[in-house]
Parts: sequence; C-alpha cells; structure tokens
Amino acid sequence: MGENIATRNELQLHHSPAFDVSLDVQAGSKIVDEDGHPKRTGTLWTASSHIITAVIGSGVLSLTWAIAQLGWIAGPVVMVMFSFITYYASTLLVSCYRDPVTGKRSRTYSDAVRSHLGKVQVKMCGFIQQLNLFGTTIGYTVTAAISMVAIKRSTCFHNSGGKDPCLTSSNPYMLAFGISEIILSQIPNFDKLSWLSVVAAFMSFTYSGIGLALGIAKVAENGKIKGSMSGMSIGVVTPAQKMWRTFQALGDIAFAFSYSIILIEIQDTVKSPPSETKTMKKATQLSLAVTSIFYILCGCMGYAAFGDLAPGNLLTDKGLSSPFWLIDIANAAIVIHLVGAYQVFAQPIFALVEKTAAKIFPASQFITKDIKITIPHLGSYNLNLFSLVWRTLFVILTTVISMILPFFNNVVGFLGALGYWPLTVYFPVEMYIAQKKIQKWSMRWICLEILSFCVLAIALCAAGGSVTGVVHDLKVYKPFKTSS
Repeated sequence: MGENIATRNELQLHHSPAFDVSLDVQAGSKIVDEDGHPKRTGTLWTASSHIITAVIGSGVLSLTWAIAQLGWIAGPVVMVMFSFITYYASTLLVSCYRDPVTGKRSRTYSDAVRSHLGKVQVKMCGFIQQLNLFGTTIGYTVTAAISMVAIKRSTCFHNSGGKDPCLTSSNPYMLAFGISEIILSQIPNFDKLSWLSVVAAFMSFTYSGIGLALGIAKVAENGKIKGSMSGMSIGVVTPAQKMWRTFQALGDIAFAFSYSIILIEIQDTVKSPPSETKTMKKATQLSLAVTSIFYILCGCMGYAAFGDLAPGNLLTDKGLSSPFWLIDIANAAIVIHLVGAYQVFAQPIFALVEKTAAKIFPASQFITKDIKITIPHLGSYNLNLFSLVWRTLFVILTTVISMILPFFNNVVGFLGALGYWPLTVYFPVEMYIAQKKIQKWSMRWICLEILSFCVLAIALCAAGGSVTGVVHDLKVYKPFKTSS
C-alpha cells in the first residue's frame, strides 16, 4: 500500500499514552514544548524519511498494470498529475497544523479537522478513516496470500522444470494469515514494538527495489521496449472494458500516493523554529519528488518489460519469475511487511470499539475485567475476554471477505478511490479555506473547490472501475472453490 507500516508504527509510538506523561516542568522549557509534551526534535530530513517510508509500500506492485491500461503518454502524465495534486493538497494540510484561533498544535489528522471544521466533520472524517482502515486490512490479507501462493508456485515450477501447472488455492494461505493475525491482535501495547518499524521499512524497500531491478533486467533481456502510446488496445478488450480498466488504473495510482492520513502526525514530530509548516512543505516537496521518480521508474520499467499484457501484480500473477529465489525473497518480504502492517491498521479499530463498549457498558465485567494469566518464564498476561472475542471475530470477518473477493487490482483500486479524495484533498481544502477565511465565490475559493470536485469525479470513476472489475471477475471466480 501507499502507506507503510514503518512510519505509522513509529508515530503511534510517538503518540502512545505510555509516553504522554505529565512532566512537572514549565511548558516551553528545554524539556517540553509549549503544550506540555516532550520537546519535538524532528527535522527536514527525519520528516522526509517518514514520508518516503509512508508512501512507498505495496501500492508500487500495481503500477505496472496501471500504466499498461493508460499507455506511454497518459500513464506517466497521470502519475505526475497525482504527485502534483498530492503535493499541493499536502501543503494545504500542513498549513492547518495549528488551531487558527488559539495556535494550539494538532497531534492527529482528526484533531486538525476538529479545530477547523467542527464536530460534524470530525465524525464524517472518523467514519471514512475507520472504513479505510477496515478496507486496508482486507487488501493486506489478499496481497499477503497472493505472495504466499507465488512462493509456493515458484518452488513448484522450479522443482518440476515447468511441467507442472502448479495450481494452488489461496484460501489456505488466507486462513494461515488470519490465524497469525488473531494471535498478534492479542498482543498488548502492539504500538510499542519499535523494532517493527525498522523491519517494515527494510522489507518495503527490499521488494520494491527487487521489482525495479528485475524490471530493468527484463527490458535488457528482451532487447526492446514494449508497450504502446495508448495502452491496452480495443480488440484485446472491449471498449467498455477499456474504459473501466482505465478508471481502475486511476484508483491504483491514487492508492500508491495515499498517505495524508498520517501527515499531521509526522508534522507533530518536527521541532520549531523554523515553523513546522515551513519545514513540512520542504519535506513534502523533497519526499514526493523522490517517491514519484521511484514510482514512475517502477511502473514504466515494468510496462517496458511486459507491454500491454503487464501483470496485475509485478511480483506475482505471471509477472517476473526468474531468478526464482530472488522473486521468493521479494514475496517473503511482502508477507513479513503485511503481517505487521495489518495490525497497525487494525489496532485503531480495536481501540475505538473497545473504548466505546466500555463507555456504554461500564459495569460489564465481560468488557472491563482482565484475567491475569501467568506464563512460565515469560511473566504474566492480562487477558480481556471481550477483546479476545471481538478481535478474533474482526479478523475472521476480514479473512472471509478476502476469500470471497481475492482480487488484488480491484481491491487496491477501490481503496485508492475510497481514501484519496476525502483524506488527501477534501478535508485539507476545506480546512485551509476555513483557516484563511477565504471568501465564498472568490476566485481562490472557486479554484480550490474545482480541484476538490475534479478529484472527486476521478475517485468516483475509479470506484466504478474497481466495482465493475469485481463483478466481471466474480463471473469466473467461485469463492472458496477455485484454485489460482
């Protein structure tokens, strides 16, 4: 996905209540900032690195397919367009870090929305965030299972010399992934496992780098650059399929650039002076330039290697297949990355439901009481029955949905459509208008609203393309039965 576990986990650690201690020190001292929290120490370079690791994720795997639908002209142009829109909207968002009246810091995206737009918009934002997190856990389950299947099939092909078709069902791997997530979801203080950030960042760059390097090698092996100016041609697909695939490609690219949900949290690590907004604008410009170049290289080299018939997932789905051991390493890196990433996106949902349940039923021991279990040589573990049941049911639900809809590109495109417009464009634009008190129907207001409306239209088209793709695939795919 566009958003990487490394940055999100590290920022959750930064905002963890365990570190949110009250210090008996005057605010604004050398130890704490004016809001009483530990002194921020982030710089241009740390903020840039956070953004880069947040952007580069599993979304890179679908870019080759996206460019194959758009062609050599529209493909790179659309990627540059999304990069520019993301950069511009991000500059609006970071300008809204502080409350327009009190100057108080916003520690999270929701805090910024609350300060500028009020409670109603906060609830809408929260709903979209939770829906996006839920969808992402499904997407990660699908992607991880696809990579595990790719490893199994790669080994099978190698051992049989290519004679065995190696049909492998993804269902057992989704179940295995789900079981691992049920176990991990019971770990208390998951956000404090700081080593997970280092592992995730390394895994993310490992599979992305391998994909790019092997794409370049494939072009050299072919001795020519494949592809066409207009992408997948009508004739190979119907005019309607061409249209819907083009829309879906927009969603895939949007998904790759979706990271704004944690941009305010990154900004809250930055020291001042200079102002946090000034630092973050420079960091956003630098990091998006780097990631955009990397994305364009990955997408274009993959397209140059495979042409219009590029795979949906560069490292699976009849994509790169040799050297098989290196492909296996890349897919293993994806699985390791997503095992932890699932928890990073699921934990906020767990916390919200458990906090709400405790508030509604404060006298229920099933919800509030912990059972202390002593584990030999490991100490004690506090088991909460409600958390055990609820989190297990959540993982089962996401696993079942993934088994019903195991379509990588369609899921990625839909998630991109779901989260990009509201979180990357709509809320930043509306917050900026409120903060700067931009007069309604002024030229500046009209331009900002036109930008938001255009991205909304793109998001709706992308969602339509993804849903249409799911409907088409379901005509062939039989849930729980068909092997891949």
